[in-house]
Amino acid sequence: MKQEVNIKETAIQSIAQETRAIENLQYLIDDDFEACIHEIFNDNEGRVIITGIGKSAIIAQKIVATFNSTGTPSIFMHAADAIHGDLGIIQPYDIVMCLSKSGETPEIKLLIPMIKMMGNKVIAMVGNTESYLAQHADFVLNCSVAKESCPNNLAPTASSTAQLVIGNAMAVCLIAMRGFSAADFARIHPGGVLGKKLYLKVAALCKQNEKPQVKLTDNLNTIIYEISSKRLGVTAVLDEENNIAGVITDGDLRRMLQSSHDIQTITAKAIMCPTPKIIYEDEMAVKALEIMRTNNITNLLVIDNNKHYIGVIHLHDIIREGII
Repeated sequence: MKQEVNIKETAIQSIAQETRAIENLQYLIDDDFEACIHEIFNDNEGRVIITGIGKSAIIAQKIVATFNSTGTPSIFMHAADAIHGDLGIIQPYDIVMCLSKSGETPEIKLLIPMIKMMGNKVIAMVGNTESYLAQHADFVLNCSVAKESCPNNLAPTASSTAQLVIGNAMAVCLIAMRGFSAADFARIHPGGVLGKKLYLKVAALCKQNEKPQVKLTDNLNTIIYEISSKRLGVTAVLDEENNIAGVITDGDLRRMLQSSHDIQTITAKAIMCPTPKIIYEDEMAVKALEIMRTNNITNLLVIDNNKHYIGVIHLHDIIREGII
């Protein structure tokens, strides 16, 4: 039977309940948590096998993904599948972490003795520190909550959020201990926007473009042809030694045509901006985007380590890669 519900108030109450549950976790970080992190960090030969049943299994999969993406090799093993053959996943040096709110499910009670017989260390991430799982684990991570945000105090809501938060805290500790850097992150995240922000360099983008350039003495026809044919809305102006002397944009052309009466004698030197925005080819593309945004421009001239002009990077190049 449908009941009248104040949806906004119910949602706010749910969020408040989960917020309280998360805030309380800071008081549950104890010596076992610290010892558990050291055990994982010092285990150079094994992996972390993370298992659970029901909603805990779903959270376990997310923790596995976070661990793997930040330098801690991990594998998900469903507790129900484990007792029907998937125990073969576990190798001698692996550490097994079991997620369970109650710590008393039948699958857990079957699984834990088998893991202990194999000689593997067991981490219990559990909401009941008096449970079977907690009593038989080598390390206990207490993620108990006073109350679920579910009106009936039944559906795993605050408890599953608590598991996720503890898993994230573990990952962050391991990241800090490993000195896991942005370069390390890029190495194992080569795809997607995050990876591109960390590894895509200016050189990879500017080399896809034409290389517009004119000399200081070139006339207006040459300048217009170079900007139009290279389709970047800009051209570099080079001196006699082929060093960058300035830049001319299509905006500079429009302003010149509006103000000048003798366009036949106009040269690149008279139109150019002598202080162009420049970026080195080995800088990250995201740095080029930052410079463009700061200066409200759409392109940068690119130079190599010897300060030689090698091309142009355009805002559209960065947009095409999905970095914005």
